Amino acid sequence: MPAARRAPRTTRAVTTVTTVTAVALLLAVASGCGDAGDLVGAGSTPTAISPDRLWPQLTPASSPAFEIGEVDSEVVAGVSVPGDDIRTVDPVALVRAEIREDPGSYANAGYTETARRMADCGKPGAAGKRCPVLRPYYRDLTGDGREDLTLGFRQLPGHVTAVRVYTVEKHRLVRVMHWEDAVSGVELAGRSVIIRSPSEVAGYEYRLQWTWDPQQKSMLLTHDEMLRTGSRALGDAPSPVPGPSASSR
Repeated sequence: MPAARRAPRTTRAVTTVTTVTAVALLLAVASGCGDAGDLVGAGSTPTAISPDRLWPQLTPASSPAFEIGEVDSEVVAGVSVPGDDIRTVDPVALVRAEIREDPGSYANAGYTETARRMADCGKPGAAGKRCPVLRPYYRDLTGDGREDLTLGFRQLPGHVTAVRVYTVEKHRLVRVMHWEDAVSGVELAGRSVIIRSPSEVAGYEYRLQWTWDPQQKSMLLTHDEMLRTGSRALGDAPSPVPGPSASSR
């Protein structure tokens, strides 16, 4: 009989302990979920501000006021591409072909030193180092699965570097981009050529980007920015600030 009277008390005690344990577990689980990544408020969201259109009474322009060479695609005359392999093209021959096409700049005025030093290309030793043609780079910039040629050469006298991009189209060598400037760095990224140049403003540089456009079949100037200088990894770009366009430089 004593055991029979103790049985109900034991059952109630076990029930109470079980209930307390379950509540504790639920609290622990709830607390754990909060630590595991519950949504946390990030503060107030800035109000979106739409742009203000200035001078709405102006008639929209229908043609550009300045020509900056938006589309540059030109077959290179006198230079063949054996087997459609652009690596078979001599970069020195390309520069010589350009000089022949523009004798006014390279033979009579402007970059006479470039034309003169072309005779040093291919020579051994110190003489060969005077060649203005820089190392060529090969990468598929047009997305057709074949390599394209990015070429640079110094325009002398002065501190100007010419940058060119060539591709092969219908068994012909085609120049699809050209630019000359005081260059502090050139990068290839995806389908783009990025050129950095010093600015007249201390602590800033120009960053121009040409990107392949399959409709125009040319490298188009897609970005023209003025950025703060400083050490940064390839592809990193500081926040741009307003700067002059290519047509103003």
